[in-house]
Amino acid sequence: MPHSQAATISYSTGATAPLSRLRPLWLGALALMLVLMQAAIAQARSESLAPLIEKLSPAVVNITTTTMIEGRTGPQGVVPEGSPFEEFFRDFRDRNGENTRPRRSQALGSGFVISEDGYVVTNNHVIEGADEILIEFFSGEELPAKVIGTDKNTDLALLKVETDEPLPFVKFGDSDTARVGDFVVAIGNPLGQGFSVSAGIVSARNRALSGTYDDYIQTDAAINRGNSGGPLFNMDGEVIGVNTAILSPNGGSIGIGFSMASNVVNRTMKQLKEFGETRRGWLGVRIQDVTDDVAEAMGLEQAAGALITDVPEGPAKEAGLLSGDVIVTFDGVNVDDTRALVRQVGNTEVGKAVRVIVFREGGTQTVLVTLGRREGAEGAVPAVMEKGSPEVTEQDILGLTLSVLTEDMRSELSLPDDMRGLLVMAVDESTQAFEKGLRPGDVITEAGQQKVLSMGDLDDRISEAKDAGRKSLLLLVRRAGEPRFVALGLDG
Repeated sequence: MPHSQAATISYSTGATAPLSRLRPLWLGALALMLVLMQAAIAQARSESLAPLIEKLSPAVVNITTTTMIEGRTGPQGVVPEGSPFEEFFRDFRDRNGENTRPRRSQALGSGFVISEDGYVVTNNHVIEGADEILIEFFSGEELPAKVIGTDKNTDLALLKVETDEPLPFVKFGDSDTARVGDFVVAIGNPLGQGFSVSAGIVSARNRALSGTYDDYIQTDAAINRGNSGGPLFNMDGEVIGVNTAILSPNGGSIGIGFSMASNVVNRTMKQLKEFGETRRGWLGVRIQDVTDDVAEAMGLEQAAGALITDVPEGPAKEAGLLSGDVIVTFDGVNVDDTRALVRQVGNTEVGKAVRVIVFREGGTQTVLVTLGRREGAEGAVPAVMEKGSPEVTEQDILGLTLSVLTEDMRSELSLPDDMRGLLVMAVDESTQAFEKGLRPGDVITEAGQQKVLSMGDLDDRISEAKDAGRKSLLLLVRRAGEPRFVALGLDG
């Protein structure tokens, strides 16, 4: 019987090695694998949100508001309206004084502390109209709060509680650095259940709901009634939003919640703390977006910027901005559209002199504008049109039946005495003019960014546009005093 030999393993090189020599390598590899598995388990455990929540929760508060409501004036909710028992129940309540007796109504919300001396942020709709505001802290302590200031435009409010002890607080982060897909955490008082945590991601950025200064972060972290005013945190424990609204068919969370971006909140809170009110910059223009056809009609390379439709008395008029100018840059920042301009102007301090670059008559010009205050600019008087003496004529052109505006027409249509232009008498419904929204009663005051006081003026503008190779003509149209630009095609 042949002499036994040690088992061997073949390698691709053709060399062989005894199995006994490989056992130490196997043991080493197994030990390394165990170490890596333990590290992975430890890492997975460290990814729990518990340490972060324990750190942040003491700065989040529940808010209870109390409002005195006048008594009911009828038997609502007891019997149907028109019921034969309606009179009986009304008499019964009158005898018992239930119609005039005021009652207390309570509402719940959330908030968070932003300074150790007791400043608290929440939504305006949480505390609006409240007679009493009570703040409940994570520890269970309760303190009354007073309103420092509110801002309906962003639905934000700043409250203050008085305490001898420094309070735990949280800091604002930079919401502009938040990326779609980043993890976030919402803490609040949903449906009055007390302190509650939900987690999700940033679903979208720069959402607008209905406000002029809206800049919402959309998240799928569960937000319900009672979460309003609570904070939305990033994974560094910074507040990047204030939970404000949800999109829902049934009133509950379906994973579409909106938090006002922290950069908006931080600026608003600083103004409320300093002045008790907001002080936003005001440019003093009426504007509309630049569409592709408007850009082509004006000779712009791209459909961007904010087209000025009117310049009332105010900072812009004093600085020399004109109707028909396209604002392309404001204070060194390119203007994408009207919403971006409104937000940027509002975020600029009152009284600051800013450089505004506009596109005018085929080129750019720089205008220095000293901003006013938006809150004091309500009811600005519209710019007055220059007077002229046009001849009375009618013409069918560009799908419109036009007539020079006369005194009788102005009186019949209740138009200002100084209104001058071409009145739209009829619109061909098969034309582009009808598709673009022109209707009888509209007044065309400018064409090609020049005033039109006669039909000849309009013919000249059309000829000039065609000679310049333009495919459309830009019209300034006023309806009920409100101006807007419309670009009509010149074909046919």
